Amino acid sequence: MKIGELATRTGLAASRIRFYESIGLLKLVERQANGYRSYPEEAVLVLNLITTAQQAGFSLDELRSLLPQDLSQWEHGKLLDTLQGKVRDIEALEQRLAQSKTHLLALIHEIESKPGDLDCAANAKRVLSKMNLGEMNAPGKRVKR
Repeated sequence: MKIGELATRTGLAASRIRFYESIGLLKLVERQANGYRSYPEEAVLVLNLITTAQQAGFSLDELRSLLPQDLSQWEHGKLLDTLQGKVRDIEALEQRLAQSKTHLLALIHEIESKPGDLDCAANAKRVLSKMNLGEMNAPGKRVKR
């Protein structure tokens, strides 16, 4: 099939398909005598794999090392190790995001707990001093001293 049909079937721009080819991710291309690219059916599967993997957080470099020349030559162990490694990366990111969320919620709580007799500048100093002393915790949690 020609690149236009491949673009239509995958929802990708032809320029994106050419880019994947140029960086070695899409190897299933032949040139016809007139210079046009010709792609086999399998190219649809490969491009869908690339798109799905990118959405799951894989970088183009990771994909380049993971995708075999021929999809029938997947290395089962390498594929599983890579996927499990990506799950661990996602879990670590989730943990960092949860910590950031907890910190932001504590900051919001402290700002909202402004004593009535303080102006905004004095409240900011109060909150910053608590941050510097490490006294802030998420709302409803006890402060360790």
